[in-house]
Amino acid sequence: MLACIDWHPHAPLEPLNLDWLARAGVEVAVLRLDLIDPLISGNKWFKLTEHLAAARQLGAEGLISLGGAHSNHLHALAAAGKRFGFPCVGLLRGHPVQTPTVRDLLDFGMELHWLGYGGYRARHAPDFWAPWRRRYPHLHGVPEGGGGLKGARGCAVLPGSVREQLPALGWDDYHGWWLAAGTGTTLAGLVLAEAGQRPVYGALAVPADHGVASLVATILEEGGAVGSAFELIDASRGGFAKVDPQLQDFIARSEQQGGVPLEPLYTGKALLALWERVSAGRFAPGTRLVFVHTGGLQGRRGFAP
Repeated sequence: MLACIDWHPHAPLEPLNLDWLARAGVEVAVLRLDLIDPLISGNKWFKLTEHLAAARQLGAEGLISLGGAHSNHLHALAAAGKRFGFPCVGLLRGHPVQTPTVRDLLDFGMELHWLGYGGYRARHAPDFWAPWRRRYPHLHGVPEGGGGLKGARGCAVLPGSVREQLPALGWDDYHGWWLAAGTGTTLAGLVLAEAGQRPVYGALAVPADHGVASLVATILEEGGAVGSAFELIDASRGGFAKVDPQLQDFIARSEQQGGVPLEPLYTGKALLALWERVSAGRFAPGTRLVFVHTGGLQGRRGFAP
C-alpha cells in the first residue's frame, strides 16, 4: 500500500538579523522549512501530504509528476518514494541533461521521461495526462511543483506552526507573510489559512506571463476564498533561473550577516525583493513579517562555480 506522509516535521522560527532591516525598524522572522529534512526539504514536504493522501485513497501505488532538470519538487518526491517505498515517475522539461538533481533522481529510483520544450509546454492541455494514465494506470498524477488545491491545503498548516513559536520569539503577533512564488501553491495555502486576517506577499521567481496569478486565483476559487488578499511582486529579474552579479553579491552578503543559507532561484530573489521594498519605505517601522524559507538548497549545486 502507498505510504502516506500524514505528519508534519518541526520548522524553527528564527529572527533574521540584517542591518537594512534594523535601520528600517522592520522585524523579520524566518520559518526555516529548509531544516525540516535533509532531502524532503522546504515546502515540498507539505505540498506532498494531501497528494499522497489522495493517491492512497484512490488505491494508487505511487506518483507521477513534472519538473525541470533542477526541480526541487521532483527531488523531494523521488526522495520520498525511496524512503517510504513507492514508485515515482518524473516528466522532465527539455532534453536529457546530467545535473546534480537529475543524478539524484536516478539514484533515488525515479523513472524519467524527457518531454522536450514543446511537449512540456503542453502540460496544461486538457488531454495532456491521458497517455500517461494509460501507460501508468497504477500511478497518481501530481501537477507541476505539487500544485493545485491539494498542495495548497498541505501548506495551510504553516500559520499554526508560526503561532506556536511566537512567544519564544518575543512576538505577540505578526503583520504579514513574505515568500518566493514559483507555482504560487504555498502562497495560496497561506491565503486560505489566513482567511483575510494578514496579507501574503509572493515574490515571483518566474515572469508574470507564466500565469501564477491565474493559478493562485483558481486555487482560491476552488478553496472558497475568492477575493482574499495577496500580492505578487515581480522578483524574477528577467526570467526563471536568471542569476546576475547583483543577486549573487546580495546573497553572499546576506548569508554572511544573517547566517541563513539562500539559493538564487527562489529564496535569494525573494529576500532581494524584500530589501527593495523595505528600502523604498513600503513597510512602516514596527512591521513584523514572517519570511518562509521554501528550501531548495539542493538546487544550488547547479550554480556552483
